[in-house]
Amino acid sequence: MNKQPLGRREFNRLCAAVGLSLPAVSAMMAALSDTSALAADPAVATSGAGRTVRFHDGTIVPAIGQGSWHLAQGRHPAAVEEEALRTGLSLGMTLIDTAEIYSDGRSEELIGRVIAGQRDRVFLVSKIRPDHATGDGIARACEASLARLGTDHLDLYLLHWRNPDTDLSGVVAGFESLRAAGKIRAWGVSNFKVSDMEDLFHVPDGQRCATNQVRYNLDSRGIERDLLPWCEQRGMPVMAYSPLGGDTLVHDPTLAQIGAAHGCSATAVALAWAIRSGNVIAIPESGLAAHVKENAVALYLTLTPHELEALDAAHPVRLKDVLRSLLDRNKRWLRSFGNAL
Repeated sequence: MNKQPLGRREFNRLCAAVGLSLPAVSAMMAALSDTSALAADPAVATSGAGRTVRFHDGTIVPAIGQGSWHLAQGRHPAAVEEEALRTGLSLGMTLIDTAEIYSDGRSEELIGRVIAGQRDRVFLVSKIRPDHATGDGIARACEASLARLGTDHLDLYLLHWRNPDTDLSGVVAGFESLRAAGKIRAWGVSNFKVSDMEDLFHVPDGQRCATNQVRYNLDSRGIERDLLPWCEQRGMPVMAYSPLGGDTLVHDPTLAQIGAAHGCSATAVALAWAIRSGNVIAIPESGLAAHVKENAVALYLTLTPHELEALDAAHPVRLKDVLRSLLDRNKRWLRSFGNAL
């Protein structure tokens, strides 16, 4: 998705739409004029569209997208949630994530109404449940999602999670068949641990996996121990769902203090933290345009080393996350040892 740099008029209109204060405007101006990050790391692009992330096939997407897990469930009128998504698109959050199980397909239908007439502006992601990912079930599930979304292709199609009996080779073959037919442009997985990723990479064409979508936020940092570096070493971006911890971080005092210094919300700070590495795409969900505007500020917000240290101190990696990582690592070692025998 190629983006043209913002002109002064467009930039002023964006600032007015989001309601930025002077400190936040300054942060955005610095991001727009700073090309050193791009020169240092070509995987991290800074443009008029804000921070972006590059997939290994060269596709570039915004580092902040839009989730839809609880949309179309009656929390807000449909028109309000549609307006929230359209607001996000207008502010550069052009990646939209959904799944066939979200609201029994109603989330996909709502998104289909939003993207009608502007499909080419959207990087569209959906997910298939594992019990549908067998035989011709992959093709049928994909066609059903395409029909609800009102489009002829997905930009990214993910296996939602892995069951104990999931045939990874069959899933990859089904995804590759969809890709060859033009139904999807890329595929990936969700909720995979490192051991799952290594299993995936051992099946034919498994290395074509574009991303792994997992839970990641200041209160859920376990992937920093293993999965995040594993993916970074292979040039694979990670997609972070629940980057705001299910709204548990909205009232966090450290985030609020840092947000006050930048003239933005605590949620914008939490999202800027999540995408700080340049290899993470955060997909916060909101059914209200006002919240979406707050989220969009994170595309232009760079936290200082001192602020990152303060957040590390306030939200350290939890012991249970360390133990979970060690268990998965031991499982991989035992599997390798068993194979060697």
